[in-house]
Amino acid sequence: MGSSSRDFSRRRIGAAVALVSAGAMLAGCGGGASTDPDRGKDAKSFSLTITRNAIEGGKNTEEAEWITKTVIPEFVAAQKTKGVTAKVTFRGQGVDDEAYKTKLALDLKSRSGADVMDVDGIWVGEFAQAGYIKPLPEVVGSPATAWDGWAQIPGAVQKLATFEEKRYGIPPATDGRLLFYNKRLFERAGLPTDWQPESWPNIIAAAQALKKLPGVTPIQLNAGTAMGEATTMQGVLPMLAGAGAEIYADGKWTGGGPALTKVLDLYAQIYGAGGLGDPKLQQEAKGRDKSFEEFAAGKIGILAEGDYFWRDVINPETGVAKMKTRDQDVGYALIPAISPGRGVRGQSFVSMSGGSVTVLNPNTDYPQQAFELLAFMNSPEMIKARTAGTPEITSRTDVNKEILAGDPFLTFVAEKVLPVTSYRPGLAVYPQVSTALQEATAAVVSGKRPAEAAAEYTGKLEGIVGGAANVTPR
Repeated sequence: MGSSSRDFSRRRIGAAVALVSAGAMLAGCGGGASTDPDRGKDAKSFSLTITRNAIEGGKNTEEAEWITKTVIPEFVAAQKTKGVTAKVTFRGQGVDDEAYKTKLALDLKSRSGADVMDVDGIWVGEFAQAGYIKPLPEVVGSPATAWDGWAQIPGAVQKLATFEEKRYGIPPATDGRLLFYNKRLFERAGLPTDWQPESWPNIIAAAQALKKLPGVTPIQLNAGTAMGEATTMQGVLPMLAGAGAEIYADGKWTGGGPALTKVLDLYAQIYGAGGLGDPKLQQEAKGRDKSFEEFAAGKIGILAEGDYFWRDVINPETGVAKMKTRDQDVGYALIPAISPGRGVRGQSFVSMSGGSVTVLNPNTDYPQQAFELLAFMNSPEMIKARTAGTPEITSRTDVNKEILAGDPFLTFVAEKVLPVTSYRPGLAVYPQVSTALQEATAAVVSGKRPAEAAAEYTGKLEGIVGGAANVTPR
């Protein structure tokens, strides 16, 4: 988890039935026999274990090697200089994400498992509600808030590790969503090649100009159920943030009120009579992959995607849809709010991000030493060691400024996108809510009126989250 090559939004985040059922039954049952944050604090020797979904020679091998060959020996050496003998063991996994998630839950349920572990940010709220993990200040006391690294992690990025305003871990890396566009097509359509739309009408106007070009689809905004979570993460949620709402806030889910109706209206403008997008592409099983290929071939003008699209999809050397002229022909821009200042938190630009979070097992025998290890893993030196040779966006501003200095695109994402980003709610029902959102966009693409699709979504949402009392129109 946390690999620079991973598209966080494409992870299989469907509800793990066994885990969710266990979580519902075990809410509040986490925690060991002792909750004293200082237990074992003065030990002159201690043992800790680390786990994450990475294994040498297999899944996320670089991360596994970083832990075994750099983190562990250097942490042990640092402890030795203090006269302390530390033994740290890595228990790597190399399985499907849902299998990994279930194993963590079973370990925590039985008050066992590794001391330091990685979870997907989308699991944080679910694990917290089940009592599997605890806020860092409860586990380790004051060191959790005194850590100097927090000053280097933007508040928006810290939200990845936050549930109900409490920090549960440290996010080592993240990503962002933005707009990509073809500069050559823009130039042919009479549009500026340094494009930065300030509103949704600006996007529609650019798409209408691109429509004059034969054989070109003006805009691709993921829609429908075939694209799965990519529809939600790359399409609906960024635009919902641009309309001034988050899908979950203040303990309630956002229904089909004004904000979502505006988002669905945008979909109608793109895929309706105006013909600015390709509605058939949204229904194809491989539609998203096809959109990548068409963009790389210069057949799509504007595409909303994650930063991995630049790094991994149209990478001229290693991409799955190699675009030899990427650096010359592809521009990128922030996703604007519906109009300036009308986005979530009063923002003029918005994004969505994902990533992993490193958390502590609340049942550890050595909470202070476990937090020392957690902080050590997220120190500038260790993060730079982890990213050596493979530049990625880390959570730390100081590290990003150094390692991304020669990469204009990743610098743009780190400095411009991350400060305005938002995250999905880490709750067990989220995958079902996501599917309902996808179905709402599919309905609009098929010709249903946005208001009608929004009303149908509200009905589904109420059934998913336990009734109208848990839904707000926003």
